[in-house]
This record gives sequence, structure tokens and C-alpha cells, in this order.
Amino acid sequence: MSTKRRFANLVERGTLAKLLIATNVLVAKWQLHINMGAGSSQQADAQHQSDLSQNHENHHNTKTAGITTSSRSNNLPHNFEIILKDADSAIDTSSTEQLYAGVFLNKKRKKYWVDKASHGNCFLVYARDLLITWGEDTRYWHWPYIKEASEEVVDVAEILNVCWLEINGKFEISKLTPGIMYEVVFVVMLKDPAYGWEVPINVRLTLPDGNKQERKENMMAKPRSKWVEIPAGEFMVEPRKEGFVEFSLYEYEGGAWKKGLLVKGAAIRPKQ
Repeated sequence: MSTKRRFANLVERGTLAKLLIATNVLVAKWQLHINMGAGSSQQADAQHQSDLSQNHENHHNTKTAGITTSSRSNNLPHNFEIILKDADSAIDTSSTEQLYAGVFLNKKRKKYWVDKASHGNCFLVYARDLLITWGEDTRYWHWPYIKEASEEVVDVAEILNVCWLEINGKFEISKLTPGIMYEVVFVVMLKDPAYGWEVPINVRLTLPDGNKQERKENMMAKPRSKWVEIPAGEFMVEPRKEGFVEFSLYEYEGGAWKKGLLVKGAAIRPKQ
């Protein structure tokens, strides 16, 4: 073979080698590009999943915060739904103003309202819902009516002439707001004229555990023709406490005949 032909073969071989090298380089670069793209895609997917997770968490936190805020802003009175089952008329529970003003229960035998300061449940047990010895005997007791500030008419009990004064009431403690110190007071009025009140009357509060608080009240020192409060006692309402508080106003040992006392009822409310 001539020298010229050999030289041509070498050139061809060198060219092919260069082409193979160039091809391998291109393939390597292409694979590297693909791998880098896949890695970027995986990183992007991971970032996307992280963003979704963060957005979900933020949404959950926002929703929870909204519920918490809503629950706090809608701090509803204790057991108010159970209490309002006995309401004398339909109640708009979307507004607390009606609860602050007061709601009649059990055909005006009780009144329920919410104390603005403590947000505690308050009740007035009217005379019609109290147990009054000889209360239905017209020789001894009379049942006139009065107008409340709301212009509603309620019955009150008036002593015509008795020597045995005994008034008892009770109330379910589960309807009272836990964690609040409560007091029970009798709401009464001495008319003018009135007689037979020289001997102090007795008031008593009996708690669900049987503990009693007793005291005496001098009615001679009370103003005439004005509603006054006679404290029976006080107690702390504990969570999940059940039973009844009982309250009494009585005097039958002095033997004197009495006249001129009006009994509106007994208020159970946060201690003032």
C-alpha cells in the first residue's frame, strides 16, 4: 500500500475516533442534563408538598383560632338552654340583651337573668313557687299582684294575720354558674300599719351537703312600704355539683300574731 493511502486511512480512523469521543461527550452531557432536571423536579415537588403542608397547617391554625375566638366571644351562660326550656315565651338566644333584662319561667313562678358583671346566672323564686304554711287559706294570707319594672304583673303573698310564720323554698344548684360565690336573700316589705314583729324572725340556708347557715333578723328596724332584702346565707358553687339549696324564713315560737308582711320571693344571685 502506498504511503498516501496509509495516511488517508489514519486520517479516517482519527476522524472516527474524534466523532466517537464527541458523541460520548454529548451523551454524557445529555444524561447529566436529564439527571439534573429530575433532581430539580424532585426538589420542586418536595417544595410544593412542603408549601401545601404549610398552607394546610396555616389554614388549620386559622380555623382553630377562629373557633377559639368565636367560642370566647360567644361565652354563653351556664346551662342556659336547659333553663330556657321553662321560659314562658320564645327567647332570641342570638342576643344576650334579653337574658340581661330577665326571662319569666314556669308561668311567672320564677325569673331568670344573667348578671353582667360576673356573667353568672341569677334567679328570683317568686312567692308562688315557695311553700308557705297556710298560704292558700284566705283567713291568713292574701295574694295581691304588683307590677315589675318590665310592666309584667306577678303575684306576691301578704300576711293578713298569722301566729305561725313559715316559708320554705329550694333550688337546683346545677343551674347556678360554677366558680361563683352566691347569696340567697328574701325580698319582703312591711306595710304600714304592721304589727307582731317585736320578736326577730329566723332565716336559714341549707346546702346540698347538709351544712346549715342560720341567723336572726330584726324586722322592727326595717323601713315601711319599701322592698328590703333579708340575707339567708351564701355559698360557693362547685363544678359538677348536684342537689338543692334550701332556704327558710320563719318565726312561730314567740306566739305573737303578725300582720302586714309582703313576700315577693327569694333571690339567688352572685354575691354583691
